[in-house]
Amino acid sequence: MLFGVFDHMDRTGAELSQQYADRLSLIEAYDRAGLRGYHIAEHHSTPLGLSPSPSVFLAAAFQRTNRIRLGTLVYTLSLYHPLRLLEEICMLDSLSQGRLDVGIGRGISPIELGFYGVESEQAQELYIEASQILLQGLVSRHLTFEGKHFRFRDVPLELSPVQKPMPPLWYGVAHVDTATWAAQNRINIVCSGPVASVREIVSRFRAEWLATGSSLQTMPLAGMSRHVVIAETDAEARAAAKGAYEQWFDNLTYLWRLNNLQIPLSFPAIFEEADAAGFCLTGSASTVRDKLRAQSSEAGITYILCRMAFGNLTLEQSLRTLDLMEREVMPAFAKQAETN
Repeated sequence: MLFGVFDHMDRTGAELSQQYADRLSLIEAYDRAGLRGYHIAEHHSTPLGLSPSPSVFLAAAFQRTNRIRLGTLVYTLSLYHPLRLLEEICMLDSLSQGRLDVGIGRGISPIELGFYGVESEQAQELYIEASQILLQGLVSRHLTFEGKHFRFRDVPLELSPVQKPMPPLWYGVAHVDTATWAAQNRINIVCSGPVASVREIVSRFRAEWLATGSSLQTMPLAGMSRHVVIAETDAEARAAAKGAYEQWFDNLTYLWRLNNLQIPLSFPAIFEEADAAGFCLTGSASTVRDKLRAQSSEAGITYILCRMAFGNLTLEQSLRTLDLMEREVMPAFAKQAETN
C-alpha cells in the first residue's frame, strides 16, 4: 500500500501567510519522508479551503520538493474556462518535470457554485464539457469542440504535458456506480466514507477494471482518506485530535450554518463518534498501525491519504505525526508487501 496526503487547507487560526509557510514546510517534510503524493482541495469563500487557486499553491510547492507527486483533489471544472485550465495543467506538469496529478470534479458544494452564478444542473453540464475538452486537449496539438457551453475551432495548443499521454487523473467517488466509469476510463479513485462503503466501491472498481481485460498489477490506485494524528500515547493523540477535528468540522459546515441550511451528514460532528467510526486514525504509532491494517484489509484499498494537518493542529504536531508514521507505521506495510 502507498501513503499520501489529502489537504483541505482549512483555516488554522494563524495568519494566512504563516499558514502557507507552515504548509510548504510540511510538504517538504512529506517529500523527505517518501510519501507518494500530496493532494489539495479547491473551495471558495469558506474557511474549509484557503487555497481557492490550487494551481498557484502547487506551483510554489513544486519548487520546494523533488520527488513527491503533487496535485488537486479536485479542480472544480464547472468554475473554469477549460482552455485556461488546460494551459495551467501543462505549465504545472512542465514546472514539476512530470510530477503532477490532476483530480477533476464538478464541485460538491452548491453554495460555493452559487457564488459564481452556477446552478447544480448547469454545473454537471459544464463539468462534462470541460472534462471532454481537457481529455482531448491534453493529447492534441489543435482543439476543436462543439458543445452547449464551449465552442472551439482549430485552436492551436502550444503547451503539452510532460507525462504522456497525460498526467494521472483522479476522482472522488461517493457512490458505487461511479466506480464503473472511473475504471473504464483508467482514473484513480479516492473515497472518504465508512469502511463498508469504501469496500463496496473498491470491489466494484476492481471488478470493472478486470472486466476491461486489464490486470490487477496495472489497476489505478484505489484510495481512502482519513484524519490521522499520532503521538507517544493514545491519550495524547486523542487530546490533540479532538480540538482539531471539531474546528475542522466547524470549517466544513460554515457555509451551511451561515445560510441556515441542513448540514449534509457525511462526517460525524463529534470527534469521539468520528474516532469510533474509523473516520479518524488516532493514537500511538502501534494503535494507528493496527487500525490502519484492519481498515485497509477490509476496504481493499491500495492508497491511504492521510489528513495530517487540519483544524488547529500546530506544525509541530503534524510533523510529529509524520515522523511516527515514517518510522513506525509505513515500514510495517512495506514488510507486509514483501512477504505477500
